Amino acid sequence: MDTNTESRAASAHPAPPTAVSRALATEAVHAGRDDLAGLGLHAAPIDLSTTYPSHDTRGEAARIDAFAADGALDDGPPVYARLANPTVARFETALARLEGTESAVAFASGMAALTAVLLVRGAAGLRHVVAVRPLYGCSDHLLTAGLLGSEVTWVDPAGIAEAIRPDTGLVLVESPANPTLAELDLRAVAHACGTVPLLADNTFATPVLQRPVESGARLVLHSATKYLGGHGDVLGGVVACDEEFARQLRQVRFATGGVLHPLAGYLLLRGLSTLPVRVRAASANAAELARRLAADPRVRRVHYPRLGGAMVAFEVRGDPHAVTAGVRLITPAVSLGSVDTLIQHPASISHRVVDAADRRSSGVSDSLLRLSAGLEDVEDLWQDLDQALGPTPSASAPASASAPAARGRTAVVS
Repeated sequence: MDTNTESRAASAHPAPPTAVSRALATEAVHAGRDDLAGLGLHAAPIDLSTTYPSHDTRGEAARIDAFAADGALDDGPPVYARLANPTVARFETALARLEGTESAVAFASGMAALTAVLLVRGAAGLRHVVAVRPLYGCSDHLLTAGLLGSEVTWVDPAGIAEAIRPDTGLVLVESPANPTLAELDLRAVAHACGTVPLLADNTFATPVLQRPVESGARLVLHSATKYLGGHGDVLGGVVACDEEFARQLRQVRFATGGVLHPLAGYLLLRGLSTLPVRVRAASANAAELARRLAADPRVRRVHYPRLGGAMVAFEVRGDPHAVTAGVRLITPAVSLGSVDTLIQHPASISHRVVDAADRRSSGVSDSLLRLSAGLEDVEDLWQDLDQALGPTPSASAPASASAPAARGRTAVVS
């Protein structure tokens, strides 16, 4: 391998593609890999190095000084794995392309990614956050507990503009929301934010269904553990954003150490290549399950977003714990976005850390179950769900007034 090729192989930032515009399905397969053919490779390499040799200590000092000044990374070899890693950088490049942003910065988990965003804004003296419930339970807890010195004001979407203060550093929303699948008009929310950055958690939708930056969001958060990885075997988080904010996030990541492991970066890059196919197939299953649940007298209410997607939430008339205990094919487990179907009880697990009154006021009832549709045959999924729901009530039992028949791909919209 010649010197030029070695430099390209070790670069922390793969060169962007020469194509100006490509379809999302094409980007999912090729983004972050555009230089591989020139390197004589087909699969992306995994760089597990924790440190990188260099005889030019003056040059390294200059590069570290430059990074400390503004968070910028050049195209040279990394200095240390906490600063940058070539395999992780490939995933970051690909995710930025899919979300339509200049950059992306990956972290060890989705919560590490959100923590970094809050630390960036807090360091600027902007510790106040305006947020809309529901959010993922641990995101809610991080804000409510003030663990990072932040202060949160919870509002309805219509109250965002009024809640903004001079020290507001962030507006945080999730749409579709975890776990109720409530949807927000992101364009209207972004308008209400004014000059305050809008952070949209896009974990449930993925860039396959929506790209929040196109509606005015400055920051897009993903728990990469979910759909981006897609196989239940990797933990990670990522923020897609403009390069200015990315530089600040890299500085926080370097200082706090919440780095994504290279093997995780490799698995996430591989997961992106099948993301559009997986999301669309799982969404078809979810829509059909939502349709059947909405017509089922054992179900009080179904939540399925107009946007579509692979998530379904439903409130049962009976014991929700009996349903999670009764499934045999569906996996009763926290998390989502895997190739297999998962079901869990948010009030017991994902949103247990949220105050019970706050949970209920944001629509997370004790009877609510959250289902992440996978890639199994939908008839097998329904057969398992049907037997887990238990006996059908007698014909004299009143039908649910809040669960009309599904229309197209939309059942009851929360």
